[in-house]
Amino acid sequence: MSMRIVNVTLPSAHFNGESTLPSLYEMTNVQALTRSALDEDDGLFIGYGGLRSLFPYRMQDLYDRAEEPTVYVGIEFENRYLKALFLPALGGRLWSLYDKVAGRELLYRNPVVRPCNLAVRNAWLAGGIEFNCGMIGHHPFTCSQIFAAQTALDDGTPVLRMYEFERIRRCVYQMDFFLPEESRVLLGRMRIVNPNRETVPMYWWTNMAVRENPRARNVIDATVSYNNKGGIVGKNPVPVSGGTDITYPSRNPVAIDYFWKIPDAARKFTAYLDENGYGFCQTSTARLQGRKLFVWGQGEGGARWQEFLTAGEPGRYVEIQAGLAHTQYECLPMPPLTAWEWVEAYGALSADPARVHGDWNGARDEVRERLEVLCPAAGLDSWLENTRSMAKRPAERVICSGSGWGALENLRRARDGDPLMCPQLDFGQVGAEQADWVRLLECGTLASEGQGSLCPPASWMFQREWTERVRASAGCHEKQLHLAAIALADGRLRDAGEAVAAALALRVTPTALFLRAQVERLNGDDRAAADSALEAHRLLPGDVSLARQAFAMALRAGMNDRVVAAYEASPAAVQADGRTAMTYAFALLRQGDTDRAEAVLMRDGGLSVTDIREGEISLTNLYLDIARARADAAGHAFDPAETDIPRRFDFRMFVPKKRG
Repeated sequence: MSMRIVNVTLPSAHFNGESTLPSLYEMTNVQALTRSALDEDDGLFIGYGGLRSLFPYRMQDLYDRAEEPTVYVGIEFENRYLKALFLPALGGRLWSLYDKVAGRELLYRNPVVRPCNLAVRNAWLAGGIEFNCGMIGHHPFTCSQIFAAQTALDDGTPVLRMYEFERIRRCVYQMDFFLPEESRVLLGRMRIVNPNRETVPMYWWTNMAVRENPRARNVIDATVSYNNKGGIVGKNPVPVSGGTDITYPSRNPVAIDYFWKIPDAARKFTAYLDENGYGFCQTSTARLQGRKLFVWGQGEGGARWQEFLTAGEPGRYVEIQAGLAHTQYECLPMPPLTAWEWVEAYGALSADPARVHGDWNGARDEVRERLEVLCPAAGLDSWLENTRSMAKRPAERVICSGSGWGALENLRRARDGDPLMCPQLDFGQVGAEQADWVRLLECGTLASEGQGSLCPPASWMFQREWTERVRASAGCHEKQLHLAAIALADGRLRDAGEAVAAALALRVTPTALFLRAQVERLNGDDRAAADSALEAHRLLPGDVSLARQAFAMALRAGMNDRVVAAYEASPAAVQADGRTAMTYAFALLRQGDTDRAEAVLMRDGGLSVTDIREGEISLTNLYLDIARARADAAGHAFDPAETDIPRRFDFRMFVPKKRG
């Protein structure tokens, strides 16, 4: 068995850093729901752990769709059965799991690194296995470098350790992966630590992408599923619901999540098996109780999304997932000063195809029996217990470093006399993002050296111990900016307004104007909000993050002429951005300038909005609105349901494929 560091070259987009703005907008997840139709004994924590925003994180929304050859550091495991490849720079994603015996890739291995807007911080990648910790959604580190280190089991088997400090829950997650010499499964020992003295909402889902096979079946030990239809969380029978066998992913007509209700006493597994009974399987110890299936459906919008996320056909994939809770509409309450641990296993499973694709009870029995031979349940429990001391030992060496936020939190803890987090983990050094907070910790001030600068703060903070320090710090413009942002994130509009006014009295900056715009927006004054945002844009006209928000606010306020004028006066980089161009096209159309709006939509072969959000149909609606305007001008009736939308613009996830 070997573990080695390799260079992996992949066609990759440019991520181009992070947004210059604090992420104070409301969270948007396709898991959002309005009400529940569950029974009183289902015992789900529906809605628990939801967030107003991702503050203090900043968005990763400035990426492009380039395919430039880029070298990534990879960590590769190999024995005579499997070869596994991890990429720490992409959230520690398991990029590939190859079955050497069958000569087949077990996962969907995306040929490109192409971020799209599906994660809580926007940027997300399709393919491989993603490990999500903290809050509902694809987590903050899914497209970020995390810590990677090397250690070993007691018998010398190499272990890849990956870990990071999560700032909202103020928790640490740690993943220790290993592939023993004679093991037919890759093993991952997961550990989440809540080092705080209060209960926190906790979330974990392992998201596994497998290549779609029209004849493959997802076998799990369940007879009931939870899902969200029309904003209502309810239950469906398994395998057949509404006349469709939903365990065959390709038979589902539109995008949908199924959360399989796994009985408490049942073994926790999910398998995706083809017509020959072969495929990928994941299993775990009991703590990881949830299992899920996500499909894009067979509609044009689902096909477009998969094409948008990958290098095109054949890019169809299915996601099978495993989580701490039964659904992704909830977090679980994690007690203070607690560690949650479990073991996961991933590998190839071969079963009798007649049983896999026959009676549902027989299919479940077949997979359970084969899985017990491949990876006995008692063996996983033993791995969990026997590696406990390894998980608490320092690593032998750090391969690559993650963020400096864990190091900063330990500096604060040392200053406040609190125990350090996870002493076995090396959180490295603080960096430029943490410099303001080190200065606050050591000198009691947030004042920047470049007084008069229009640049935004390098980072933000939303944690009780730091808020107290900000309030007690020396008076300055930066102090008031941070107090305003913290108050907005906390829903305290009056306090936010007072802090913004104090900041602007000291100095007029784009960030202060943007924060004032947020206060005005939340107070229901859309025109005032647009005026403030456009003034911020005027001060920094080349800032794409600011331009996107300012133009969107002005459009929402009905100030179409201001959008058009601001866009046309903007630098080339702002005009080239797909989202600002889409807002400009909407403004032109609402002014009655259909020809120019259509020219924007059709530029470069069709406008591409690189960060169009999962579930968002703005680009689709722009096409339909232009078509409606053309029909109205010609005196023709217009029916959007009968309108053929070019594939490039069709992102409707919940519209089935037309019968033809």
